[in-house]
Amino acid sequence: MCILPFHYFSMTGSFPREYKAPAMLAFRPLAQGTLFALSVLQAVARDSFTAAVYEHSVILPAHSDEPPSPGDALALMNKNMDILEGAIKEAARQGAHIIVTPEDGIYGWRFTREAIYPYLEDIPDPEVNWIPCTDPKRFAPAPVQERLSCMARNNSIYVVANTGDKKLCNSSDPSCPSDGRYQYNTDVVFDSEGKLVARYHKYNLFRGETQFNFPKEPETVTFETPFGKFGIFTCFDILFHDPAVVLVRELQVDTVLFPTAWMNVLPFLTAVEFHSAWAMGMGVNFLSADTHNINLAMTGSGIYAPDGARAYYYNMKTEDGHLLVAELSSHPRLSPAYPPAVNWSLYASCVKRFSPNNHDFSGLIFHDRFTFTELTKSEGNLTVCQKDLCCHLSYKMAGKREDEVYVLGAFDGLHVVEGQYYLQICTLLKCKSTDLKSCGQPVETAQTKFDMFSLSGTFGTNYVFPEVLYSGVQLAPGEFEVLNDGRLISKIGPTKPIVTVTLFGRWYEKDHLKQDPQPPASP
Repeated sequence: MCILPFHYFSMTGSFPREYKAPAMLAFRPLAQGTLFALSVLQAVARDSFTAAVYEHSVILPAHSDEPPSPGDALALMNKNMDILEGAIKEAARQGAHIIVTPEDGIYGWRFTREAIYPYLEDIPDPEVNWIPCTDPKRFAPAPVQERLSCMARNNSIYVVANTGDKKLCNSSDPSCPSDGRYQYNTDVVFDSEGKLVARYHKYNLFRGETQFNFPKEPETVTFETPFGKFGIFTCFDILFHDPAVVLVRELQVDTVLFPTAWMNVLPFLTAVEFHSAWAMGMGVNFLSADTHNINLAMTGSGIYAPDGARAYYYNMKTEDGHLLVAELSSHPRLSPAYPPAVNWSLYASCVKRFSPNNHDFSGLIFHDRFTFTELTKSEGNLTVCQKDLCCHLSYKMAGKREDEVYVLGAFDGLHVVEGQYYLQICTLLKCKSTDLKSCGQPVETAQTKFDMFSLSGTFGTNYVFPEVLYSGVQLAPGEFEVLNDGRLISKIGPTKPIVTVTLFGRWYEKDHLKQDPQPPASP
């Protein structure tokens, strides 16, 4: 689960929004049997595949600190799996080869450790070569795994689901919990024959997930298919190096599967905005299935490619679930559209400071103290710096409005609220009101269009994720690009009304350093 403090939620009543792009075409050493399997996969390899994600409005259990009976727990899970099965059948009917369903999608969230136990099953290592649908009695009773396996087998589709795993332990294990068992937030993948091919235990638990343990070491789970190499991780994992970066940069997966229960946080961390940016920054396909609950600002699923969104869905108006289906390249690194390598600091390090910092001021975004400078003219060149990060902006508004204020902001520091991770961020964003004290507060709508923008920064990291968010939480696929010198530029003019243009940098090597004092606000 990825839950953020309530007062940062975006709770406005936006209308449902779906976008579909125009149609376009566990890590282990390889054993002999695996090599044979790979040769078979290569013989039937596909250049493209059809992906599906389902945003599910979860049926939740009654709130209680007491565990339900096993029968009541299974009854609730079957209600949710009834809905998921309908989505899986429809995805298969539309030709999908794989479908991702959300984190917490089978039984919900916010359990005590004791209350979640009846929902858990013992999930074996995929090396056991097991099809629960055809051999349900091989291991301990596992009705959830059996049903998911049958959904995959009966519809000839890969099924990705999130559930709970339990593993007994004893005093011989010094890490064994006092109740004698490990409990894991777990993703499972069943292939089109119903075989269990992947199991991933979430490593970076959010602070509210006290019902779960994290594995002793991060797991890097991959599996091969006729349509590419896949990796998987869950929700909060995306903000950390392990396992997310390892899967993409070291193990070279083509597509990441991402069950999530993501609560939207403006201006940088709405689900569709950040997940599409992560896919672009990492150069990988990304299938994100979010839980849907508008009371908790949970919405935002998508099918993303390295060059932009293929389909996405954001709906803060109704509690309906939603299926997305789109086509992706099986091996995006081989695609002619694959983005070139970027030196994120090349341009910014070579230009002179555009403007003095006479009018800089500070403001908070999600508890991080940014340095801002206002865009006082309809066009111009600006620079704002914080510590080692200088952000440069060239821009031209289609028309300067008196009722809207925009700022250029920089943050270079350790974020320490719901986790510790080091950020470098350059952002052009709209303030909530004309009062500069409102700059950085969540805002979802805007009216100002830009004829052009160019944003860059002196980043110390190669992990930078480009975001452009239009009014109403709309993405801008095909309407901006990143140059190989690190500039994020508009491709059209005028743009739609802009909420934010952001370069969101993650400096993983600095995550465990002590936080330096923030620069004082200018008088």
